[in-house]
Amino acid sequence: MKTSGTDERIKIAVQKSGRLTEHSMDLLTRCGLSYSRGKDRLICYGENMPIDVLLVRDDDIPSLVQEDVCDLGIVGLNIIEECSLAMRADGETRLFERVTSLDFGQCRLSFAVPRGTPYQHPDSLAGKRIATSYPRIVAAHLAQHGLDAKVVVFSGAVEIAPSLGRADMICDLVSSGETLKAHDLQEVATVLESRAALIRTPIELGPEKLQWMQRLLQRIEGVLQVKESKYIMLHAPRAALKEITALLPGSEAPTIMTLEGTEDKVAVHAVCRENVFWETLEQLKEAGASSMLVLPVEKMLS
Repeated sequence: MKTSGTDERIKIAVQKSGRLTEHSMDLLTRCGLSYSRGKDRLICYGENMPIDVLLVRDDDIPSLVQEDVCDLGIVGLNIIEECSLAMRADGETRLFERVTSLDFGQCRLSFAVPRGTPYQHPDSLAGKRIATSYPRIVAAHLAQHGLDAKVVVFSGAVEIAPSLGRADMICDLVSSGETLKAHDLQEVATVLESRAALIRTPIELGPEKLQWMQRLLQRIEGVLQVKESKYIMLHAPRAALKEITALLPGSEAPTIMTLEGTEDKVAVHAVCRENVFWETLEQLKEAGASSMLVLPVEKMLS
């Protein structure tokens, strides 16, 4: 396909290093993007699509999209919320739009205290020093509950703040909880559930750029749809067809085909948008299904 000039190339901001980087680049690869890295390794140039990827700090991504430096950004909901609160505090209107949540980067922003510290949420926050890299989210949470506590801003290694005597507790991102355990901390309450999300500029795009944007967003949606999707084929007695199709997880109307040489059985093909477990197959078999075959779905376009 023919690509256009520099002004018509879509720019996507992605975390340059961290928990979202590999997943973000894999998502774009699965959308069909082939790219090469520049010498500084901070820009990936699309070779088969007019799309370039800028590798930046994650907390810069909302601003880059807000200011239309980049057309799209992949960033955690925790960063989106913190930046949105900062813009509101500065009297700015948030312009970037959240397009969709993605299927990676799941974590939570949680309070954690030194192990053995008594905690009764939320009153236990009152009067405490709370170390965090998300001061606006924490301040908003405290205000919501009418609590007076001191927010201590840490730009990194938040978990060491209590042992340094800088804070009584922390509020930080948690996934497995292993980092908290390593610093003798225990998670006590969740403030925000987070995952990666796609954001876009609200600036009107030219016709050619808009066409490529819509194509890319459609491909991303297709990649997300096939994550747990399976294609299932089976034979079913006509008399049990209603019961069997009802057991197919998350499927739309299946395709029903007559089997050659028999009138009491049909072939059923369906895309299941949820995972097909062994228990599902066992239930289908009990309902009369046979010759069942489950295949992964590589691509889907609605």
